[in-house]
Amino acid sequence: MKKARATLDRVLSKAGIASRTTTREWIAQGRVKVNGRVIRKPDHWVESSKDIVHLDGLRVRDERKIYVALNKPAGVITSLGDAKDRPTVYDYLKELDRWVFPVGRLDMDTSGLLILTNDTDFGEALLRPQSKVPKTYYAKVSGVVSDDEYFRLAGGLDIGRGESSGPAVVREVRSSSKYTWLELTITEGKNRQVRRMCQAVGHLVLKLVRIRIGDLELGDLPIGKFRRLDSSDLQRLRGNSGTDV
Repeated sequence: MKKARATLDRVLSKAGIASRTTTREWIAQGRVKVNGRVIRKPDHWVESSKDIVHLDGLRVRDERKIYVALNKPAGVITSLGDAKDRPTVYDYLKELDRWVFPVGRLDMDTSGLLILTNDTDFGEALLRPQSKVPKTYYAKVSGVVSDDEYFRLAGGLDIGRGESSGPAVVREVRSSSKYTWLELTITEGKNRQVRRMCQAVGHLVLKLVRIRIGDLELGDLPIGKFRRLDSSDLQRLRGNSGTDV
């Protein structure tokens, strides 16, 4: 039987942790070990059946699947790290003994529900455009939203950069003379989409919170805390994505 082999940089990137370019940098920095030994060559061959890979002390490839929901705080980035040394979601996941990757992104200024897992098939199923998994947000926007603006948000509109938003479900939660709280549900995942939609109708997003992905609710999960998803959570999400992975 042919052994399943891959280069170390590919093993890390396929685990959903980062791009191959970034993983090569980490390998060169001595942050990666294979079978307890620091490896600094990205093209080092790894055999999945026997080799154990660790990044910063945490095991990367692990057959035990894990699924968590995090209430991401605002001011925190979703990636593993950057040159600016900003806080990341991984600062809130130190109790985990396995690497997980975010299923989709939340920009730095957005808080709320973020799913993380080490199950690449599950993550890819939720992210596939054809799955159209709904994502719901609370958005506090400047000013009062008119009926025409609700119509435009719901029907889809030009959001710049040559992109348009598709249909959305939009309703007012509450409002004052200075701001409006909206609930918006979209089935796409364009970069900063909700912010760009609101800006396109003349309203600045002052606060943005994701409260739901498919049938998974943020609920009363405290900011900065995570919980493991149970079998009923996973069953609902798999139903939302139209797959059984």
